[in-house]
Parts: sequence; structure tokens; C-alpha cells
Amino acid sequence: MMMMRAAVGLWVLSAVICLGRGDHHGDHHSGHGHDKAVQDTAVDGSANSVSQVNEANQEFSFHLYRKLAAHADSQGQNVFFSPSSVSTALAMLSVGAQGETHRQLFSGLGFNSSLLTQTDVDHAFQTLLQGANNASQGDADEGTAVFVDNRFKPKPEFLQTLKQSYFTEGFNVDFTKTTESADTINKYVEGKTNGKIDKLVESLDPNTVMCLISYIYYKGKWATQFDPKLTEQDDFHVDENTKVQSAMMNMEERFHTYHDHELNTTVLQLPFNSSYSMLLMLPDVMATLENAICPNHVTKWLKAMTRPRRHNLYVPKFSIKTSYKLNDVLSEMGMTDMFGGSANLRGISEEGGLAVSKVLHKATLDVDETGAEAAAATAVLIGRTIEVPTKVSVLKFNRPFMVMITERNTEKILFMGKILNPTV
Repeated sequence: MMMMRAAVGLWVLSAVICLGRGDHHGDHHSGHGHDKAVQDTAVDGSANSVSQVNEANQEFSFHLYRKLAAHADSQGQNVFFSPSSVSTALAMLSVGAQGETHRQLFSGLGFNSSLLTQTDVDHAFQTLLQGANNASQGDADEGTAVFVDNRFKPKPEFLQTLKQSYFTEGFNVDFTKTTESADTINKYVEGKTNGKIDKLVESLDPNTVMCLISYIYYKGKWATQFDPKLTEQDDFHVDENTKVQSAMMNMEERFHTYHDHELNTTVLQLPFNSSYSMLLMLPDVMATLENAICPNHVTKWLKAMTRPRRHNLYVPKFSIKTSYKLNDVLSEMGMTDMFGGSANLRGISEEGGLAVSKVLHKATLDVDETGAEAAAATAVLIGRTIEVPTKVSVLKFNRPFMVMITERNTEKILFMGKILNPTV
């Protein structure tokens, strides 16, 4: 079952239109030829940053998948999420992050900060979001929103960047009315995901001052649909010792497939009647596939699928819902500072003491004879950190301890030892 879920996050990212950034530099007295060259360079630079951000997003997809799978495996849970939604929400947050908090976000998202500036990333997401919604043939809808507390004053340039580069819709709410503001956010997300994500935010802290939302909705019909009369109950082997009954759809047709010998995995491409496809990956050993899969594999598979072959195909019909609080997973990926007192979100507001309280993600996937419907949303909740009064603690070196003498500027260790018994 996991094989389906690893591929879905790639759907939207496959529809990319590279647009020029439109920022022209250089002197204008050298004639039209020079202007044209400068324009081409600007377009190339913009296209290059889009390509880099897109590649980073794909790498992030697999990195986050492995983290979520590791957490889910211990509880025998399905894994399904939208990496596109998560990376968009975190990129929006990075607009307002500074210092080490910003560095951690960029690093965790896979953006090479020596090659990409925040402006590059913003332009790239503008192109990706525009391209996804323009080229989707009405199948996919991707967007963002920001909910701001009535008494909180974000920097105008922060909101302007969200609106311009992430097409963010802005709303004012009263976060001290926790139930009402949660309802407002949930109704908005429910409307944007065709009712599929109904309660993204279960409860809100009254200290919340801002909520960043990223949502995605996809619905597609199979290019060749399954006949419901051929759908029958059959065994589905969860593991060596466990099997369950599942409604299994069936079709005999020509399909594009590929067997990856390196990963011992059979890959099937199930096309929708659009530019989208679902990739299903059936490995001999799930861990072999999960631990190795990367964007290059997907590229290789799609290139190798040149000639369709006839198969008698069985695919389960199912509906799943997942829900994640991503704080721990993102911290494991190096994005730690944004969650605590070390958070530097001064790009959002001059007001200090802001931190991310929660990153929430919900997703759904329905697969049946006619096609597939998938939705996901991510919420980044930002609030004021509460200063806890510090108590004076007693510190007694009354048991074995280590000792070190260092030079403070160079951090050179001059002496180091362990004191087991100070009386001898």
C-alpha cells in the first residue's frame, strides 16, 4: 500500500512553466542587442533558480517521506502527505525568518543558500505555483492564505511578498476567540479542498498571532477506467503474517511499466486523462525501495517506459486520511530554532518573542474505478513565546565530573580530565 503514497507528491511538481523574472540590469546605452542579451540572462537566471528550487523540493519530498515512514512504521500506519504543500508553507515562513532560523529553514528545505537568495526562492515559487495552476487543465488547485490576529501588525513587506510571490490571500481574525478563529480557518481550507480537509486546525492557542496555510487539491479521471463489475474482494497481504480483505479493481490493458533491478521494484504508470499520472511502485522489500529512492529514479523510470505491454492489473480501491503534527519531524531535519525561544522571525514583525507553535498537515487520497482524488493542507501556527520565570537552581559538584581548560577565542582545549575523587 505504501507504494502509492510515495508518488503522489510528484504530481503537481511535474507541471512546470519557466517564466522570466523580468528584472533587467546593466546600462541601456549599448543598443537593443545588449538589452536582449541582458533579458536572456535574466530569464536564464530565473529559469535556473526555478530548476534548483524544483530539484530541492523533490529531494525534500523523499527526505520527508523517509522521516514520516519511520514514524509510521512503528505503529503500522499508512503514509500519505503532500510535500508540495509542506515545502510551500515553510518557504512562506522563510520569507519572515532571519539569522540561524532562516539558515536552518533553507538547509532543511534543501535550498543551497550560496546559490539561492530568498528573492530567488520567492520568484521560483511564484513560477511553480503559477505554472501548476495554469497547466493543470482544471484538475489541480494549489494556493496559500495567511490569517493575522487583529491586534498584530506584520511588516507590510512580508505580506507584500506573500501576496506577490505565493499568491496569498489575507484575512484578519481574533485569535483570542480560539473556537471561532479555528472554525474560520477550517471552513476556508474545507472550501479550497472540496470538503476533503475539514478540520485542519483542531485547537488554537490564544497566543497565536498568525497562521500560514498552504493547500492542494487534485482530482483526475483515469485515461482508461476500471469496470466496476470486475471489482472483487481479495486478499491483501499486510505482512508475512497478516492479510486483510480488500476491494480489488481489475483491468486487462496495455500499460507502461518498468522493472528496476537495482531496487527490485516494479513500477507502473497509471495515466489520467491529462498531463498527470500515478506511479505505483511494488518492491520485493519495501525498505530497499524506501531507503534508496530519489528524484533520479523517477526520471529514469519515466524515460525507460517507452513501449507499453499488456498486463492483467489488480489495484485496490481505497480511501485513506492522514494527520501529522510535523514539529518533531522537522526538528529532526534540522529546523529546530523556529519552534522555541531561539526563533528569529523578525522579518514578520519587529515585535520580538515570536515562534512557531505547530506545523500541522492533513491529507486524503481516494482511489476508485473512475480515477483518484487527493487533497492536503499545511498550517504553520505562529505565536508569542511566553517567558517562564527562571528559578535559581542549586548546582553541587558532589559526584564525579569532567573538567576542561580551553582557550576561549580559538576554543583550543588545553587540558581535559575527569575527577572521580578530589581527596586523593
